[in-house]
Amino acid sequence: MRTLSKPVLGLLCTVSMTSISMTSMAQAQDVQKDDQAPERDVIIVTATLRAADVQDIPLAVTAVSPAELDRQNVQDIKALTSISPSFSIQSSQTESQGTSIRIRGVGTTGNNTGLESSVGVFIDGVYQSRPGIALGDLLDLERLEILRGPQGTLFGRNTSAGALNITTQRPDLTEVKAFGNVTYGNYDFFNVQAGVSVPIVTDSLGLRISGAYRKRDGYLRSVTVPGARSGNRDRYILRAQLLWEPSPDVSIRLIGDYAKADENCCDAVIVRETELLPFFAFQGLPANGGVAASGPQALRRLQTNSQLFNNDTEQYGFSGELKWDIGPVQMTYIGSYRHFEASSDQESDFVGLNIFSSGAGSTAAPTTPSNGGPIKTMTHELRFQGSAFNDALDFLVGAYYSDEKIDEIQSLTLGTDFQRAVSAGNFGNVAGVNPLFALTALGNGGVPVNAAGNFAVNRFRQDAESFSIFTHNVINFTDNISLTLGARYVEETKDGSFNQLAANSPACQAIVNGVITGAIPAALRAGALGLTCFPFATSARITVPGTGGTVLANTIPGLPLPREYDLVFKDDELTYTAQLAYNSNNGFLAYAGFSRGFKSGGFNLDPAAAALGADPRFNSEKVDAYEAGIKTEFANGRIRANLAVFHMDMSDFQVLDFTGVQFQTFNVAAAKSTGAELELFGQFESGISVNLAMTYADARYPGNCADGVVASAPTLVTIRALCGQDLTNAPKFTGVAGITYDNEITDSGWKMLANFNINYSSSRRTATSALDTNGLPNPLDIQPAFFKMNARLGFTTPDDRFSFEFWGTNLNNEITRGITANTPLRGGAGTRSRIAFVEEPRMYGITLRAKY
Repeated sequence: MRTLSKPVLGLLCTVSMTSISMTSMAQAQDVQKDDQAPERDVIIVTATLRAADVQDIPLAVTAVSPAELDRQNVQDIKALTSISPSFSIQSSQTESQGTSIRIRGVGTTGNNTGLESSVGVFIDGVYQSRPGIALGDLLDLERLEILRGPQGTLFGRNTSAGALNITTQRPDLTEVKAFGNVTYGNYDFFNVQAGVSVPIVTDSLGLRISGAYRKRDGYLRSVTVPGARSGNRDRYILRAQLLWEPSPDVSIRLIGDYAKADENCCDAVIVRETELLPFFAFQGLPANGGVAASGPQALRRLQTNSQLFNNDTEQYGFSGELKWDIGPVQMTYIGSYRHFEASSDQESDFVGLNIFSSGAGSTAAPTTPSNGGPIKTMTHELRFQGSAFNDALDFLVGAYYSDEKIDEIQSLTLGTDFQRAVSAGNFGNVAGVNPLFALTALGNGGVPVNAAGNFAVNRFRQDAESFSIFTHNVINFTDNISLTLGARYVEETKDGSFNQLAANSPACQAIVNGVITGAIPAALRAGALGLTCFPFATSARITVPGTGGTVLANTIPGLPLPREYDLVFKDDELTYTAQLAYNSNNGFLAYAGFSRGFKSGGFNLDPAAAALGADPRFNSEKVDAYEAGIKTEFANGRIRANLAVFHMDMSDFQVLDFTGVQFQTFNVAAAKSTGAELELFGQFESGISVNLAMTYADARYPGNCADGVVASAPTLVTIRALCGQDLTNAPKFTGVAGITYDNEITDSGWKMLANFNINYSSSRRTATSALDTNGLPNPLDIQPAFFKMNARLGFTTPDDRFSFEFWGTNLNNEITRGITANTPLRGGAGTRSRIAFVEEPRMYGITLRAKY
């Protein structure tokens, strides 16, 4: 709640002061008994595609070990916000397509497969082309790295805001190892993970197999369908690896994985109702228009949809990595193929009426598929790296190629309540019963047309090829001073198309007839056309009356109807980086640098993207980023204090907004993010450690962000409303503070782990649009400041083989929402209803672990 922000900030300051005081204590202890002080664990990362201590690389990186992930109950990347305050993630109605990752307040907002993330996700060096592909369980990891700021010089694609670099455990070539854990918690949560590593030929060939299964009831309770819940979990993953080292100079690693999810995710709650609500009863509908709970009541995780969302995903992939030391040069090749397929069936109106539905069974044709389709991605990367001039130069050169194919189906059918509900929510003040139904008679010889059953099955395809060459070099002027220079030239080509496989829209045809002939009054034409010809369910082949079948979209461009297209997008860019660093080699590193980032443009895969003759393509996004920082260590490395300051200038920032009728994708000329990040960590002989991480990020649209937008652009008003506002889901202050005790219990040999941490976020806007159609801010779009508390208490046997842990997340049961948007077709300009996607409530349970 907003009133908690001051106490929370006070708490964070208290933890900060505690850390500083404990630092002083540790330094004093170090002076008195340095020989006895334990040294810190060195954290090795590959953020620069070279193995190095995280404290020695001139980049802002958060490195997380598997033990820390367990302590914070991080089971997938959505929970990483409890680790890094600069990282955030939100999902809308489909996790596979509507997930947005942000770093330093910067990310891509949208529920459209054509949009790619500003934060790239890489698992064992393989690019995951959409965030939803990487939402599976974090299973059997060696480490996880959050790289903050543009990373396009080294990482293959779309890292203009940062990257998530995940590395799984390799097979062990010397001994058999195994692990297993079982968890049970509230909401009937059940999770099991297990794995085994076996050396087939000692020191040469090894196999590792691991898997996980997770199941949980939903936390959104339906007030429309008794006993129904949304937001559940039902997924599993299997992974197998083979590692072969035929000689000390050659290493070959093969990985295969398969994952499947069958879940009811992700529904929303109604947080704001339309002022036209009384007119639903006037149309013969329930007095509340199918919404049994809204506003603060609904935020208590009550949804009103008449049917649970169904979202299934299935994916598999293969990758191979070859490392070969060829004299002074090491060659690395990584090749991969991934197949990801999502399907969804939804009552997408979010209310308890039959307004419209999407997916399988939504049309009269029994073979109509679910929404979704496959994304097939093939990648190849080749690198050569080594050193020269007596190690004065550490060089790396490489090339990268990827080919991604998207084949997506979007099917939607209008329901039996469509015309009455839309009439009430948009023509409530117009005399007459069901005006949207009555107006069709004016274009159909006096006979009204019922829109129920009108449908469209739309197919979108995109074939994207990316090729790049890159280099990344570290010039060591002395043992302490180095200069990093890197560059990448990339070419992107995308072929995009929209074809309508089937459609039947007699109600829309009748309205078009009435508009063209002038039978429908001028004041009602735009509303009748835009609503009856709902673009997701409208034929692209509506004809001009009296012409014998001439297709309207090809002759009269002034009507906002779907238009098929088959186009090409091409772009190329040179990204580069330069960083100067001073490393004392004794616990102090200072650096400053500049990076140029790039994220490819593409196609808005939406039926209305080419309406009115619009171009469905959007431009590539570019960023110029400046960063400086220091990394320090004290007391044999047991105290770490890191500080980074940054500024990012983005151009052609990619944005997607849902108007309530259609998705609009557009570029905003400029966006910025300026801030600082502080990380403190202290580890003491008593087994106590403390951590504090804080981020200040002023991510915003400047006041002149609409400069250069032509006056006739349909998105001009939307872009102007963004200028001077914060970016979506970009809180200015975020923080994580924690304390951990991990040590033996007296002389028993048993170990105890106790961990407590707090996550804090200041207020943030959860919607894309900053203002409503009246030019006023919508207070319900603002998520007030909040904190969430997590804790874990565990005990481990003296032989370190078995442990059991009690844990809880969001213990204060804070209700927060991740994304807010317009409720489809519910309310016109200034009277629109709003939906919100509510995040997870309090979770708690017990975990049993075993290892061999």
